[in-house]
Amino acid sequence: MTHPFDLAGRVALVTGANTGLGQAIAIALAQAGADIAAIGRSAPDETAAAVAAAGRRLSWVETGLDDVAALGGAVATAVERLGRADILVNNAGTIRRNAALDFSEDDWDAVLGVNLKSAFFLAQAFARHCVAAGQGGKIINIASMLSFQGGIRVASYTASKSGLLGLTRLLANEWAAQGINVNAIAPGYFATANTSALRADQQRNRDILARIPAGRWGDPADLGGAAVFLASRAADYVHGAVLPVDGGWLAR
Repeated sequence: MTHPFDLAGRVALVTGANTGLGQAIAIALAQAGADIAAIGRSAPDETAAAVAAAGRRLSWVETGLDDVAALGGAVATAVERLGRADILVNNAGTIRRNAALDFSEDDWDAVLGVNLKSAFFLAQAFARHCVAAGQGGKIINIASMLSFQGGIRVASYTASKSGLLGLTRLLANEWAAQGINVNAIAPGYFATANTSALRADQQRNRDILARIPAGRWGDPADLGGAAVFLASRAADYVHGAVLPVDGGWLAR
């Protein structure tokens, strides 16, 4: 009997796998036995090397996530190249910062388009594949602390991540009976490109660290265990849940 966290023979589709949190999640899934389809515009060369070092395959499915019409084709390409699709990680995201009084329509649409619209339509394409293939699947959406809190100067990001958590619950309700688990991970404050401005601001950096019981920014590798759990058979009866990986931020 295999270990319940074993992902051998599975294929995981991961958006934004070329860097940061998506890269760490892709590597963790590969180390648990999954092959990876990296969906996005940027070549994930560094991630591919780490996946190969884990003894697994990575195929880059070059796709613009702002092109909804291309998302179904991205799933089909992943299946054609790797033989199947069992797991989807909606990780790719973007952020724009400005005061709410000055926030532009372009900054609103750019963030909602990637963080929420593309996540929904990629999940839809993946779920359609699962239903047509007569199989279950695992969808993991990457939410945020701002799925729970308001934040400041990131109106469209807060709206998108709050919406993504609601969407996670809705899709879990609709698809659980078809064997598709839809859950979310809510990362806390991680050291990535998206948080470089916060870490460079001495006052904000101090304020953030003062509230994190663990006393440090998260490392992307800290997300690996949560992703493997939600992608595995160990989470077969977990639907519509959100797992904070935040160093204790929400408990403070």
